[in-house]
Order: sequence, then structure tokens, then C-alpha cells
Amino acid sequence: MKARVLSGIQPTGHLHIGNYLGALRNWVKIQHDYDSIFCIVDLHAITVYQDPAALKQQITQLAGLFIAAGIDPKSSTVIVQSSVAQHSELAWMLTCMTPLGWLERMTQYKSKTENQDTILSGLLQYPVLMAADILLYQANIVPVGDDQRQHIELARDIAQRFNSLYGETFTMPETRLPMVGARVMGLDDPTKKMSKSAAGTGHSIGLLDTPAEMKKKIMRATTDSNPAVDFETMGPGVVNLLNIFQAFTDWSDDQMKNHFSGLRYGDLKKAVLEAVVAGLEPIQKRYAEITADPAYLNGVLREGAERVRPIAEKTTRLVRERMGIYNID
Repeated sequence: MKARVLSGIQPTGHLHIGNYLGALRNWVKIQHDYDSIFCIVDLHAITVYQDPAALKQQITQLAGLFIAAGIDPKSSTVIVQSSVAQHSELAWMLTCMTPLGWLERMTQYKSKTENQDTILSGLLQYPVLMAADILLYQANIVPVGDDQRQHIELARDIAQRFNSLYGETFTMPETRLPMVGARVMGLDDPTKKMSKSAAGTGHSIGLLDTPAEMKKKIMRATTDSNPAVDFETMGPGVVNLLNIFQAFTDWSDDQMKNHFSGLRYGDLKKAVLEAVVAGLEPIQKRYAEITADPAYLNGVLREGAERVRPIAEKTTRLVRERMGIYNID
């Protein structure tokens, strides 16, 4: 039996090349080696206010991009989190046995609530919902970035506490991060990871950006005070551009040094632009085909929910039984 992998992305903002190179492309590579579930986590998105019409559109867009990037819905499962009610049910049951102190120490909660007058309770409970996503499907491996490592450790703590209190129930998810790809930084500020929520039009390259939009952003990308690429002294902006090029072309380190050493930044940016445009062209073409047939995408998401629902029902039924909550026979 294949080990089960689960990972997800929030349908907020616009998917960018950092999401693709750091997550999606790696999901595509490993999807056939595991029992793979890829989730659009819309319940996580509403821990902060979302415009309802925009959220609906972004859920559909994200599902289309999953498939356009290479996720095969015949062998992998693509679901919208809210379409499987057991995510919410399990999250509540786990919330009731999770110590408040565990949640208050989460670094993301602390950073997101700094200088905020009104803090929505969903932000505090966000990690429990994430734990429920993982434990609901008894996932073995959860490929996430370093910024989510603390949440995976919390999921393990919650699973261990539940198993200790009520008996062996949950699979312990692995904390190793075996499938995380390139770390792409912002074009405008290469000291910060590229983000879907960052303000400004020059920060990230969207997967659906036109070549003209990509050119505008890349040609304005931050570099450093050197006139050309110097692998010994280059700043983070130049490193970021080179990393993006290498991620899209799979060039070796030697190829990179031989080709780019001494190259002026204008020519470097043109090379990066060509690599990104070529890399995204097939994704954009496939996305256009997918979205031309809304019934196909709806069918994929409906089938995905139906495929995982028996697993989710089995887990929540067991949890209810262990906690003494009534089960209808």
C-alpha cells in the first residue's frame, strides 16, 4: 500500500512562480509514487475576511491551475476542503482537546496579529484546522515549507495527545520535508519570500501573467550595485534571478557559472524572462483548455470529494466513538 501524501494551498491572491516551483511542480513529480491528496483549503482562507465573489472565482482558478500544472485527477485526488464536511467536524473535536497555550505560542499567529485591533478567533484555531486536514486522511507525509514546520509539529502533538487520552486513533504525520522545491524570493524585495498576499505589482510573477506583464516585472527586479554577474559578491536579488532561471531550465551549477559570469544585468533579466515565459506557456495553454469546459472542472472536484469522503467518514466515526459522542448506527 502506498503511503499517503496530503498538501494544500489557500485560494487567496494569485498563484505565482514561487508556488509552482516550491510546491506544485514537486507534487506533479511525486504524485504517482504516493496516494496523493491535494487540497484547496478555502476554510483556511476565511480566517481573514474574503470577498465572497472573489473567493469563489479563486477556488475555481486554483483547481484549474492544479490540473494545468500537471496534477492528474485520474491518479491523484483534488478536493475543495469545504466540500468534505468532516474537515470542520474533526477540527471542532480536536479544538476541544487542544490546550490554548499550544495555539498561542504559534509564531505565525503572533506575527499575523501584531498591531491588529481586532483579531478573529479563526486565526488562533487555524493550526487545529490544519491538523484536522492531515489527521482526517491519516496522512503519512505532508510536504510543506519551513514556514509551516511548526504547524506540522503541532499536528503531531495533537495526534499524540488524542491517542494518549482516547486510544490509538491517528497516524503520526512525518515532520521531514522531503518534497519542497525552490525557494523563490520577491522581485522587489529579495530578502522576503515571494507571497500571494504581498502588496505591489512588481513583487511576484503570476502563473497567468502575460509575457508583457512578466517582462515589466522582471526588467524592474532588484539586483545590486555591481554592473554584471559576479558569483563571489552578488546580492540576494541577483541570486534570486539566477535561482529562478535555474529552476525553470534545470541547468547545472557549472552551466550557470559558465554562461552568466560577467553577464550584464539587462541580459541576465532577458534570459530569465525567456525561461519563465517558456516554462509557463504550456501551463497557460492547458489552463485555457480546462476553463473552457466548466463541467469538466466541476466533475473533477465532485469526484475528488466522493473519493475521499469514505476515508473522512471512517476517521470521524472512530473519533466520535473514542470520545463518547453519539454515532447513529
